[in-house]
Amino acid sequence: MRGVCGGAAGRGYCFAHTRKDGADVGWWQINADTLAGSRFVISPFAEAFGSLRLLHTAGAAHPGERRWLDAHLPDYRRRLAGDPVTALLVRAGIGKEWTADFLAPTPRDGETFEQAVAQVREASPAGARADLTVSLRGPVPALLERDDLPERAADLLTYVWTTAVEPYWDQRRRVLEADVVARTAQVSRGGWASALDTLRPGTRWLGENRLQVNAHEYPPREISGAELVFVPITTQRIGWVSWEGTDRYALVYPCAGALADPGGRPVPASLAALLGPARAGVLVRLGSPLSTSQLVAVTGQGLGSVGRHLRVLLDAGLVERRRAGRSVLYSRTAAGQVLVEAQNGSGTRGASIRP
Repeated sequence: MRGVCGGAAGRGYCFAHTRKDGADVGWWQINADTLAGSRFVISPFAEAFGSLRLLHTAGAAHPGERRWLDAHLPDYRRRLAGDPVTALLVRAGIGKEWTADFLAPTPRDGETFEQAVAQVREASPAGARADLTVSLRGPVPALLERDDLPERAADLLTYVWTTAVEPYWDQRRRVLEADVVARTAQVSRGGWASALDTLRPGTRWLGENRLQVNAHEYPPREISGAELVFVPITTQRIGWVSWEGTDRYALVYPCAGALADPGGRPVPASLAALLGPARAGVLVRLGSPLSTSQLVAVTGQGLGSVGRHLRVLLDAGLVERRRAGRSVLYSRTAAGQVLVEAQNGSGTRGASIRP
C-alpha cells in the first residue's frame, strides 16, 4: 500500500490507499522507541518517482518547477505518444487517489537508484496487474493484460532519472541534505511533534503515540517496532507513504519550500553592484532563517565562500545569527531587510546569482 499526499494554494489534499486486505490508513500508532529510532534519509529513486509524478500531472508549484517542466515535458510526452502501452500504464498506475504498489518501492537508507529500480523491474507481472486493479478501482484494460509491465515501468523510471533528474542530482542532493539538517535541528529544538507537524499538509502528531499520515480519519496501523524513515524530495505538492510487510515504513514529503527553488529569488542589479552578486545572493535568500549548509545548497556556492560572505554581512549588521540545537541559523536584520526592499523597489533588473 502507498498513499500520495500534497498541498496547494494553502490547502492540503491527500490520497489514502486501501490495501488489498481492505485496511484503510490515516494514522499510524508509533511507540517512543520506534520514533526515537526513526531517521531522515535521501533516496535518488524517490526523487525520480516524484519527478515522474510531476511530469504526469504537469502542475508546477513554483517558477523553478515550471522551468524544469518546460525543459523536459515535451520529450516525455513524445516518448509516451510513441509508446501507448506505457502511457496507459502511467495513467493507470498513478491514479487520482491511488498509486500502484510496484511502481514505488519503500525507500531504503543508502540505496542507489539502480538498486531501487531493480525492484520495480523484478516485480511479479501478476502482482503488478493486481496493483493496477487497486489504483484503477476496477479491472485492468485489455492493453495492459501483459507480462512486461514491470519492465516498462522500470525503463520509464530510468529514462526520467537519466534525462531529467541525474543531471541536476548534485544540486538536488545538496537541497535535500539541507532540508534534513533543518528538520533534525527542529527535532532538537521542539521535539518530534514540531518536526512532524510541518512535514506536509495532512501530516501531524496527534499525541498518544499517533502520527497522522494524511488528512482523512481512518483506522490506525500499528507500526511500533518497525523501521521508520522520512524521505524528502524536491518536487512540491507531492508525497506518499509506503511500507513493506510490517517491518519497514516510509513517509516521503516535499522539502522546505524555501529550498525547493534555488533560482526563484533574483538579485536586484543595484544590490549586486553594491555588494557583489554572490554576497547579495546570500543576503536576498535570508528572508527566512537558513543554516550555512542550506545556503550552500540554494546558492550553489562553496562552503568557504558562503562563510566569508556571512562574516562580512554580520560585521556590517545586515544579518544576525542564532543557535537552534546543533545548527546556527542566519537571517536578515532590520537593516538588511530595509536594504533588500529598497533595492527591490529601485526598478533595476535582476542579476544572476553566481559564486
